[in-house]
Amino acid sequence: MTISPDLSVAATAVGGVLAAYLLLGEPWLGRRMYASLARRRAVEPGALVRYFTFTIAAWWAFAALTVAALLLSPGTSAADLGIAAPDDLTFAVPLVLLCSVAAALSGRHFRDLAKEGKHVPGRAAIAAMLPRTARERRFAMAAAVTDGVCAELVYRGLLIAFGVGALGLPLYAAAALSLAVYALAGWYQGGTGIVVFGLFGALLTGLYLASGSLLVPIAVHVALSARDLTIPAPEAPCAEGGTA
Repeated sequence: MTISPDLSVAATAVGGVLAAYLLLGEPWLGRRMYASLARRRAVEPGALVRYFTFTIAAWWAFAALTVAALLLSPGTSAADLGIAAPDDLTFAVPLVLLCSVAAALSGRHFRDLAKEGKHVPGRAAIAAMLPRTARERRFAMAAAVTDGVCAELVYRGLLIAFGVGALGLPLYAAAALSLAVYALAGWYQGGTGIVVFGLFGALLTGLYLASGSLLVPIAVHVALSARDLTIPAPEAPCAEGGTA
């Protein structure tokens, strides 16, 4: 895979501001928002819907800024941001299908563990954002799709192009830098979250570099986010007046 983004001054400014926020603001804000959600979840029935609404709106705004950076740079093609078909469909399609099946099977296993009252790997770290009602589940699925599409467009698409076109980094160095920024977004789950996000981000970055298209990591990201956000929530606290 090769890219040669020629970012305009305006696009560089947009990319720089967004990159600075993702590096310095997103980890801190994400941690504060999740901690607030965890405190309010038991006493405010609409807390989770408001949380998802804000995050969905914010990520589509970031995606819009990414598209704006592209439109502001006549010398940059959509493919420089990964907006293109995979280089080899015989590689991409089976891989996406395999990951989707793995996500579905592991999701079913997690749900079975929850029904049996057994430990579900990773559930405790995201317990506050797991839906309990039909309305919350609809917002959770919208958040999963948003996360898959927008995070890939911003972290893998824009940040790698920014690293190459604005910072003058080699492709793989720019990819490593974007991966480090993405890993920090997992700080809302603590130190373990940074490690998990780092490993997950490494998978997605590898899929992007191998396929030359964001469509592959987007599909995998959506499948795994949807799996995680459909894990049954732990039993609701008594303050909510109900059970999971």
